[in-house]
Amino acid sequence: MTLFRRSVIAAVAAAMTVAAPAFAQDAKPAETTPAPAQAQAQAAADQMPEGKVLADIVLGKAEAPLTIVEYASFTCPHCAAFHAENLPKLKAEYIDTGKVKFIQRDVYFDAVGLWAGILARCGGDDKYYAVSDMLFDEQKTWLDAKTGDEIAANLRKIGAKAGMTTEQMDACWADKQKVADLVTTFQKNATADNVEGTPSFVIGGEKVQNQPWDDMKKIIDAKLAAAGAK
Repeated sequence: MTLFRRSVIAAVAAAMTVAAPAFAQDAKPAETTPAPAQAQAQAAADQMPEGKVLADIVLGKAEAPLTIVEYASFTCPHCAAFHAENLPKLKAEYIDTGKVKFIQRDVYFDAVGLWAGILARCGGDDKYYAVSDMLFDEQKTWLDAKTGDEIAANLRKIGAKAGMTTEQMDACWADKQKVADLVTTFQKNATADNVEGTPSFVIGGEKVQNQPWDDMKKIIDAKLAAAGAK
């Protein structure tokens, strides 16, 4: 278990014993908290099961000649901007036409982002991108809260719009194994691709920083040409 995995899990593990997520919007790593709270959070983290790496959820045709991976956080405004402005263009020009398969990999820099990530996965793989879109589209609204309880209530509203029941959401947030799996998946993938911020992209195996659409389009077209695709 790496230090970063410990800090993320410690920030949320104590909340796993209650039905509603009890997190702080500015949740800090356990290492920066006062000693008693740090010890309590660390003990909770140590009780979490070991996680496994989950399979990517692919948007587009599996046989597409080019793969684009986005590392995104649900609490990142620049990620929300990409999903509002550039993802529709990417989808229309490349994903829907069979040239690109797109993979979003969630990044958890804080407990709030992790709780949103759990919600995105709660409806199953088939609903992941739909719920993800809702979380980004309504990011300013659901994050505009003064307490963890208010954020939890806002997330529940999004889940309800996606057809999830209160019991279903509670079960997902209380699933320690799924939380451990999500954190492990994030940590191993992000470490392998040397991800330091969001959004970050891996286009055809090359790490690419966020940039204007026209510049990203040039990279995509060059990668497709190199792959012999039109």
